[in-house]
Amino acid sequence: MTTGRSEHADVTHFYEPVTSTLTYVVACRKTRRCVIIDPVLDLDYASGTITTESADAVIQHVRDRGLSVDFILETHVHADHLTSAPYLRQHLGGAICIGKKISTVQMTFGEIFDESEAFPRDGSQFDRTLEDGDVLQLGELSCRALHVPGHTPACMAYQLGNALFVGDTLFMPDSGTARCDFPGGDARVLYQSIRRLLALDEGTRVFVCHDYQPGDRDMAFESTVGEQRANNIHVRDGITEQQFVAMREARDAQLDMPSLILPSLQVNMRAGLMPAGTTRGRLFFKVPINAFGGVRLDELPSDP
Repeated sequence: MTTGRSEHADVTHFYEPVTSTLTYVVACRKTRRCVIIDPVLDLDYASGTITTESADAVIQHVRDRGLSVDFILETHVHADHLTSAPYLRQHLGGAICIGKKISTVQMTFGEIFDESEAFPRDGSQFDRTLEDGDVLQLGELSCRALHVPGHTPACMAYQLGNALFVGDTLFMPDSGTARCDFPGGDARVLYQSIRRLLALDEGTRVFVCHDYQPGDRDMAFESTVGEQRANNIHVRDGITEQQFVAMREARDAQLDMPSLILPSLQVNMRAGLMPAGTTRGRLFFKVPINAFGGVRLDELPSDP
């Protein structure tokens, strides 16, 4: 964890190595109001054990520095880790926010997970859903929401001063860009979203949501718009939309699904709330068989 300065804002990152996820706390220096972006809830999938070490580190940081949480911002419905947003809200306050297109994601995955009509598909689990261009006030700091679909239909980036939090649209320049093969993803749309972000001032600081450390380099999380335009291996200046789409679709066809995709989607489309438990108080996640490929289910023997 380190803290850096960015035009009236202090930016502190927290790295969760199991899912290679970065969480950020961004605070207005004068008023000590802050936002938390993309927080993590720890899950050991093999044992079915959920713990809160990552979230507790964020809570301790906020309390140690006398910060007040106004908003907990999700860049999208993550497919590789569970969000700890409700746990943080319980301990620190703050409104949980996501892009307004969350309803599209909920419709898609509500069907995949065979959710009943009791599961709302209108984004109402979140405290606030944001449109492109919406502005949240954070003390003397403004946070502008940018709709950047492509990885998912509901992806948002957040700009606070000269700091831009891009979610899964962009990675560090040597890692490129996010996949687009989840339901609702679109490589052509992602290219257009990224070019919109890269039209910002070249000195804009870019903070990524994941770093997979290619070549075993040290973890990195910050670049600039100028560095992305010059060096991003997938989408630097000179790479056309057609070239990007061909690369992205070929690459995505070779990728395995994230190991935590099934529990992550079930929790995150609910704003981090757990699915309803059983009458005995036990909690279970569903495993929809062959929802993302595989043989036809009628080819598999089943218990009559």
